[in-house]
Amino acid sequence: MKFPKVSSLKEIANLLQCEFVGDQDLPVLGMNEIHVVEPGDIVFVDHPKYYDKALLSAATIVLINKKVDCPVGKGLLISDDPFRDFNKLTNYFKPFHSSSVSISQSAKIGVGTVIQPNVFVGNNVTIGDHCLIHSNVSIYDHTVIGNNVIIHAGTILGADAFYYKKRETGFDQLISGGRVVIEDNVGIGALCTIDKGVSGDTTIGEGTKIDNQVHVGHDTVIGKKCLIASQTGIAGCVIIEDEVTLWGQVGTTSGITIGSKAVIMGQTGVTKSVAGGKSYFGTPIQESREQLKQLANLKKIPEILTKLR
Repeated sequence: MKFPKVSSLKEIANLLQCEFVGDQDLPVLGMNEIHVVEPGDIVFVDHPKYYDKALLSAATIVLINKKVDCPVGKGLLISDDPFRDFNKLTNYFKPFHSSSVSISQSAKIGVGTVIQPNVFVGNNVTIGDHCLIHSNVSIYDHTVIGNNVIIHAGTILGADAFYYKKRETGFDQLISGGRVVIEDNVGIGALCTIDKGVSGDTTIGEGTKIDNQVHVGHDTVIGKKCLIASQTGIAGCVIIEDEVTLWGQVGTTSGITIGSKAVIMGQTGVTKSVAGGKSYFGTPIQESREQLKQLANLKKIPEILTKLR
């Protein structure tokens, strides 16, 4: 998530009312999570286990809950609660703006696009040419939709990430300031939910087709020409490379990669990253030939036991 204008380390420290370490004029361009940070970004860390990862990342500014040695050319923001202050920055630089109309005046809608009744289009949404948006679709603020996209009834683009910090008083939500980006020639079925990124983009690649009742978690990137069947649940921060097929009721854990042209058979639990060009089945996931061979061997157990008697 990039800021509307460049800020300085000192300005951000003043905003958060916290101590800083480093050059006060260090330029701050935006903020992001660890897996998508770029030079000029702020990243937050609040657990010693991840200090080194944050300090050695591409981020220029580290929002951290302990004063540590500052890497050369970087800055630190010392906070008693980095999670809280990361939310404070999101609210400051990308605040929520309510809407009083079904289609925001700031939305840009392309030539030949058809929007059926009862569709909600939020602030600063961009929809390309020759799209068809069916009834009761909700398109949250800042969503970007390419050309020739079809979205069926009841689908929601841009809901918040499922990302919480457990506290004694309950769960605090990490506020989502990212977007959903749908590229050209994508088809999305009915009653799908695609969450926006926490600070980056949740992306559906060109030519991908998604069946009904599919969930895509925050910051997930789905490649080009993928097929995703009904009732599949994809967790946050997943990378699905080009031409992957996920059959019905597949579920994934977060932070994994599914390689190009992989085929994941129905009801498989994708518990780890898997290479492309192969077929997979089962929970925990295995190559389908091996898994089916094991199932066939299980059926032979009664016969083997009979022969041993």
